[in-house]
Amino acid sequence: MRSPGPVAATTGGQDGFAMRLIHWQRQHGRHGLPWQDSRDPYRVWLSEIMLQQTQVSTVLDYYPRFLARFPDVRSLAAAPADEVMALWSGLGYYSRARNLHRCAQVVVTDHGGRFPTGASALQQLPGIGASTAAAIAAFCFGERISILDGNVLRVLSRLLAFGEDLARSGAQRQMWQKAQELLPPHPVGDDMVAYTQGLMDLGATVCTRSRPRCSQCPVQDLCLAHAHHQVDRFPVRGRSVRRQSVSWWLLLWRRPAAGGWQLGLMRRPGTGIWAGLHCPPVFESDEALRMAVVDTWRDRLQWLPVVAHSLTHREMRLHPVLLDGDAEALAGGGAWTGAG
Repeated sequence: MRSPGPVAATTGGQDGFAMRLIHWQRQHGRHGLPWQDSRDPYRVWLSEIMLQQTQVSTVLDYYPRFLARFPDVRSLAAAPADEVMALWSGLGYYSRARNLHRCAQVVVTDHGGRFPTGASALQQLPGIGASTAAAIAAFCFGERISILDGNVLRVLSRLLAFGEDLARSGAQRQMWQKAQELLPPHPVGDDMVAYTQGLMDLGATVCTRSRPRCSQCPVQDLCLAHAHHQVDRFPVRGRSVRRQSVSWWLLLWRRPAAGGWQLGLMRRPGTGIWAGLHCPPVFESDEALRMAVVDTWRDRLQWLPVVAHSLTHREMRLHPVLLDGDAEALAGGGAWTGAG
């Protein structure tokens, strides 16, 4: 299905959509989030990276703790990588944390500790894509540029009844162009802040993936998908994510310690699932785990119930195996952490 035509034919031009969205955001949008009302590129950047693929409710717990430890880009750049990863633990998508740390170092070493002021330059930094760069530029520097994350793609594809397959790069380029055409033509004051936040708020609270609240939408009468009773058909994506099944055997290798237990951990390889993180030793099979344990300790292995764990592209079956033993129990040794 192809788009019925440009939105201007129905909306009366760019200004009709943009100004209505700005007014709605100021009156009914989300306010009071800890990263709002800040024009500090470091804080906005941090919030944008944390919010990728993560719910706001989760980020609300992590954001203040992260800022308390790393209040500015220089403190983050100077921190050990393990400390950054530990503070990120639980947020998932750990490549974000690695890129966050690397980006901070580049900002300090190559830009004197100051973020570039334009989206084009921001996009050259590690881990900052086009939409994140646009958000920082719009929020912090008032640049007239549109964001286009997943929520905004959904809003605009419905608004325009955009029928091209967004799994294709050509269609994505078209959407970027259309998103730019919908911007406020002559923004003043904090118009770009309200407009950008409005796109985010509309996608997160009204134009949701399932059960959109069309009756509460400030641009319902401009929405071509709604007019054609086809809201559920957008956005169009022809290529589905192929999920793989993975089975891992995890050795929960522990020893007594003051006040509880210590757990033996090993660092994961630099690529792949949980890259660079410390976790229980991982094995591809039951037999591989057995063979890694010193033979005099194998009769102490205890198989625990299998745990199902879902990642973006994988369905994992984790087979935990408990072993109470000291550093001689596993060939090659490991690192011990914590007590509890």
